[in-house]
Amino acid sequence: MSKSWLKSKHDSFVRDVLRDFCQIASALENHFSDYDASGSVSFHFFDDILGRQNSKGLLWRLKDTSHLLFRNEEQTSFAVFGEYLDWALGYIFHECIKLKEDAYQQMNYKPRFRQLQQSEALTPEEQHIGSELYAVIKQTSESIEREVRRIRFIIFHCKRLFILYLPLHHENPLLARFLYAQSDLVHSVFKGYAEELTHAIYAGGVHHMYALAAQSLEEGGWVDEALKARQLEQSLAAQKTLDLSPGAATFSHQKSRSAQS
Repeated sequence: MSKSWLKSKHDSFVRDVLRDFCQIASALENHFSDYDASGSVSFHFFDDILGRQNSKGLLWRLKDTSHLLFRNEEQTSFAVFGEYLDWALGYIFHECIKLKEDAYQQMNYKPRFRQLQQSEALTPEEQHIGSELYAVIKQTSESIEREVRRIRFIIFHCKRLFILYLPLHHENPLLARFLYAQSDLVHSVFKGYAEELTHAIYAGGVHHMYALAAQSLEEGGWVDEALKARQLEQSLAAQKTLDLSPGAATFSHQKSRSAQS
């Protein structure tokens, strides 16, 4: 894999990692909410997001893209956050493999062993061995609880890591376009941290995000969408100028003095 190709795809990889993380985090949290209510996880859900070697699911692709991005970036002060993210996203992948296996046990073997245990035709020896084996199968519930808890913990820290890592990519138009176009998804995943994320990336003002998003949309031929982003950029830039102007500062000061009198 050539360095020039990796460099040409760098902006896309950054966008893809955040986008796929948001989609995965949203899907997992929705599924874990069902788990909180039912006490079971779905084999088919994990089979779908993981996929297999010749037909990779979204989580598997996220892990692979993460490796391509973080293991080939130039060493900067942000590099350690990229290494943490690479490990964390890979960890989620491997924990989901465990959840898939545990879900398979619960779906296929737990009901079968329970049914066998209820048979009056079993000899004492068969009953005893069946009880011993069934006890192990029942322990998958404890494994699932631990795995769900660990994944939730890692997802929480991934959000913080993205806030610390992504300022490195504040000039990435594809990232800006994603944050602009998929703001509902980003807010649903980052929740109270969503504003912190955008302000951390665009420390000079969020209007820069709209400018870059408009640039990306224009390059893609999305004229109307680009115009909307430009209008938002200009509105925020004008507001920022107004807030920082000497007149605005004087007015604010006079207003404060008037309130005191």
